[in-house]
Amino acid sequence: MLAIVATLRVKAGSEADFEAVAKELVAKVNANEPGCELYQLHRSDDPQTYYFLERYRDMAAIEFHRSTPHFKELGAKMGAFME
Repeated sequence: MLAIVATLRVKAGSEADFEAVAKELVAKVNANEPGCELYQLHRSDDPQTYYFLERYRDMAAIEFHRSTPHFKELGAKMGAFME
């Protein structure tokens, strides 16, 4: 099993827009990636900092995650909100 904690910092004022896209990604990952055993979004005490908690069965599951159309599309959308 492999775990990832991805820390993201978003631009002030873009939190709601970021969260909407990030929650869509969480739903699609959880519905379509059987090798992903945990994929959650958490917000820090700092309102501009978010964490994705991710747990995968193996490296192949991580590679699959990174290759999915939903990850590529929604990841690009989230990029517009990054600080």
